[in-house]
Amino acid sequence: MTDRFRVVPAAYVLLLRDGPRGTEVLLQLRAGTGFMDGFWAAAAAGHVEDGESVHRAAVREAAEELGVVVDPADLEPLTTLHRTRATGLPVDERVDFFFTCRRWGGEPRVQEDDRSAGVAWYPLTALPDPVVPHEHRVLTWLAGDAPIPALAAFGFDADGARPTLDR
Repeated sequence: MTDRFRVVPAAYVLLLRDGPRGTEVLLQLRAGTGFMDGFWAAAAAGHVEDGESVHRAAVREAAEELGVVVDPADLEPLTTLHRTRATGLPVDERVDFFFTCRRWGGEPRVQEDDRSAGVAWYPLTALPDPVVPHEHRVLTWLAGDAPIPALAAFGFDADGARPTLDR
């Protein structure tokens, strides 16, 4: 065993559609998860499991959480976010792979009632409040005109270091 730094990988699928007020994103209201409950978040997201690629994880999460079928070829890479919650716990060190998707089979609906208070479509320019902070950053980039970074960090100091822990 080694003391190497480890990160938990996760896949996020941002389902997008054209709506009357521009591009809309499907979000879920987190409930019963123990993490950021009461916040809006990507409707399909979760950990990459042992032995699966990030693409397979994205497809699996869309099916498990929304009951939709996504072809991996319809996943458009958006950004990768290296983030920390600065707790010092391995579970709080993450690398998040964000995809957009504009084509899927089935009607998106909550599959796990005990982990979500529902889903709703929102214009990218009129997001609900509150949104999980790191996801809010990505959605803001998606709504803007500036190029979206291929790789970004969240929760680190300006010099790229994890903030000092107060213990």
